Amino acid sequence: MEKFLSIPVTNEQNQFVRANDVVLVEQASATTTTITYSSQLVTTITHATVGAGNEFMRDFIQDSIVEVLRKPWTEPVLSVTPNYAVSGIAVAILPQPTS
Repeated sequence: MEKFLSIPVTNEQNQFVRANDVVLVEQASATTTTITYSSQLVTTITHATVGAGNEFMRDFIQDSIVEVLRKPWTEPVLSVTPNYAVSGIAVAILPQPTS
């Protein structure tokens, strides 16, 4: 059963972020948090600036993923609202290494 986080995005409606198949949640910068999947996809969440050394967004996303995965199969979506406004969510394919 696929599970998703529903995250509000400024000036847009809520967007779904996949919670299955996650291998890494990382605070990539002060304004981005990334979710890397074993399927070679990466979701980048762009948000308001967090302080230096602050990993609140990484922790928030990671804890939210754990929470939705613990829910019964009849509850595939968890609506979450981070303390830092989200301005965009993008999904990309990780580049393949060249030999």
